[in-house]
Amino acid sequence: MSETARPALTPDIPRSDDLPLLQALHADLTSVDFTADAVAELLGDAASEALSRDQLIPARIALEPHAQEPLAVVVGLWLLARPQAAEALDAALPRTGTAGLERLGLVERDDAGAVRAAVDLRPYAFSDEAAETRLWVASDLGAHQRPGVLRHDHVLGIGQASTTLVQITLRAPVDRALDLGTGCGIQAFHLLRHARHVTATDISERALAFTRFNLLLNAGALELDPAALDDRVSLRLGSLLEPVAGERFNQVVSNPPFVITPRHAGENEDEQFTYRDGGLPGDAIVSALFRELPGVLEPGGTAQMLGNWEITEGAGWEDRLRAWLPDGAGAWVIQREQLGPEQYAETWLRDASEGRDPELYARSYRDYLQDFAGRAVGAIGFGMVLLQAPGEFPLRRFEEITYPVEQPLGPHLLAALGRRAWLAGHELAEEALVVAEDVTEERHQRPGAEHPGVILLRQGAGLRRTTLLSSELAGFVSACDGDFTAGQLAAAVVSLTPGPEEISDADRVAALLDEVANLVLDGFLIPGA
Repeated sequence: MSETARPALTPDIPRSDDLPLLQALHADLTSVDFTADAVAELLGDAASEALSRDQLIPARIALEPHAQEPLAVVVGLWLLARPQAAEALDAALPRTGTAGLERLGLVERDDAGAVRAAVDLRPYAFSDEAAETRLWVASDLGAHQRPGVLRHDHVLGIGQASTTLVQITLRAPVDRALDLGTGCGIQAFHLLRHARHVTATDISERALAFTRFNLLLNAGALELDPAALDDRVSLRLGSLLEPVAGERFNQVVSNPPFVITPRHAGENEDEQFTYRDGGLPGDAIVSALFRELPGVLEPGGTAQMLGNWEITEGAGWEDRLRAWLPDGAGAWVIQREQLGPEQYAETWLRDASEGRDPELYARSYRDYLQDFAGRAVGAIGFGMVLLQAPGEFPLRRFEEITYPVEQPLGPHLLAALGRRAWLAGHELAEEALVVAEDVTEERHQRPGAEHPGVILLRQGAGLRRTTLLSSELAGFVSACDGDFTAGQLAAAVVSLTPGPEEISDADRVAALLDEVANLVLDGFLIPGA
């Protein structure tokens, strides 16, 4: 079902069926300089950082000396959820005015006649090699802006998970891209910079309505024709891959509702938070995507997502993930965090502000623990997933990296896939290699020792790996200046270092080249010019 062509008339969302009024709002927001940089300058560093943690008080204090300034009025209304006088809004946004904001569903009157925010509307910007893209993104108000437990059809704004997915996504020109579970549209905005056409799906009609509003409000910056939105974007309502059955894509990104939430006999969908709860037991949503996403990819295509997975007591964290993959599909999974059942329950109860209702909190906490115990879940993992279309030599890599990595990580993941392809297409022994620019070496030895006992290579960029080197491999790396082939260097190193008599020099060279290939794959060594 395509949602793109029809106006958004879903209750309690901003309307997108009045293009002249949207254009007037765009002009007003531009005139008032409602940008991330201008807001940060207005509030100051400390208040801005507090606001990023959903703490409003420092920002409210910072705004007091500027209360009548147009930008302060807009910031107070939408970011701080402070009611504003209609006259102040009319002056700050003269083309739209309070009446126009009400027609668009962005504000509402309180009992005293003041104007308060009906949605969250905030500036967002990102850069690529071509230019900076500045947008405004509407979503539902958060719990820090409007008291009470979140509504169950809450449309999430730009959060940590969505920006993490943005940062890890591969950015290369593609023909067709899919944003599965679009929410307010954040992934689609980025995909439009390098995809000819983007299909965005969601199980929530409210989410699609927010996405449509955001696309049309930012049509100019996203290079969209509001009168022909379908030329670049298709919005579709439905669960998982149902809305795109039979179609294929070059790239898929998804921030799915991966939170593992206890299910109850007789519950209905209205009791679930659609932005995070998939409505299936355990990690079945993530499992389904592991199994099904490779099948919607064109040859050479990739899918990336974030996810939670249950780790059975006594098993390896990756055991169940490996079993989910279809034959021939590639996967690169990086687990970033593990939480125990208690920590996990506390995290997601806090996320929905359920602690404001003590009885609900206690009941829900118990439900989490009983649910996990029933499946012998010892921990819950969180991480980044990259899936590949089925091929002859699928990538299968499962690793745990819990320390900070460089962001954006997407370019480094893309480069790693490129190095793997290079290795598959070249005879390593015949190629010259050099040490990557971000790589350093550490040597550790006991005082008075003749030789180091530990030799480490460290990366300063990307995944910032550290690897332990044997003396042979260290000698090889130190000689990688691009003048000799890997085969020549390996033979020279083996001839200069004694080895076990039962292993031939040829076998030692082959083993050394296998280790060298791993250094190339991880980016410590790269092909010479």
